[in-house]
Amino acid sequence: MSGLQEVAPGVLVATSRRMSTTSTVITDGCGALLVDPAWMPDELESLAAGLVVRGLDVIGGFATHAHHDHLLWDPRFGKAPRWSSAATAQLASSEREALVGHLGQEFPPALVDLMGRVSGVDARLPDESVPAGVDIELIVHDGHAPGHTALWLPRQKVLIAGDMLSDVELPLPFFPDDLPAYLNALDLLAPFAAEASVVIPGHGTVGGDALLRLDADRRYIDDVLTRGDSDDRRVHNPGMGEEHAHMKQLARSLS
Repeated sequence: MSGLQEVAPGVLVATSRRMSTTSTVITDGCGALLVDPAWMPDELESLAAGLVVRGLDVIGGFATHAHHDHLLWDPRFGKAPRWSSAATAQLASSEREALVGHLGQEFPPALVDLMGRVSGVDARLPDESVPAGVDIELIVHDGHAPGHTALWLPRQKVLIAGDMLSDVELPLPFFPDDLPAYLNALDLLAPFAAEASVVIPGHGTVGGDALLRLDADRRYIDDVLTRGDSDDRRVHNPGMGEEHAHMKQLARSLS
């Protein structure tokens, strides 16, 4: 995992060696809200150590959606409340057995037990989990997964996008193969992307090009729907060939 890097005032990001998965820390210099801490046990331990070095106390956690790599936690983070959208919390509970199965044998029981222990909120985060002087708006939609949530920080103009607006991953509307919901999500995110100075994807690199990424996602989907293929460069990234084939199959089923 890369060390925590400040990408905007009070916003720190670390990146996992697996699938460039990002962990985001929102802080006022004392308290910290952890968004999607990930991924491997040693990386979670390193993230916890980085918080200690900075003198940050975890006051809350947030999971953007109910996929195993976004529902993780470490005992070293403490017992602060952990949140998600209501739909994400429901899926984290009802699909727990399958989600745990994705973790692999290297995960110790303590981490397995903590995975997905989130409570649902849709309108706003409870004040107890929001660092002082920080404004956070939750943007809940069903793109990529039911109840997927982006976080908008208007003061810093930071958009924490979850598993959307990635520079390395294609649009992935495959849970449960709901392309209209994904397109609606892009429409919902568009005004925030237009205003954002920084975008943090769930997988990929932090950038200042949120609107360009959103336009690229729309163009990719439109190309697959209208001509059955796309020359998007992300098609050739690791793991994306299979996802691209799935998207083409989905597009054919809708035609």
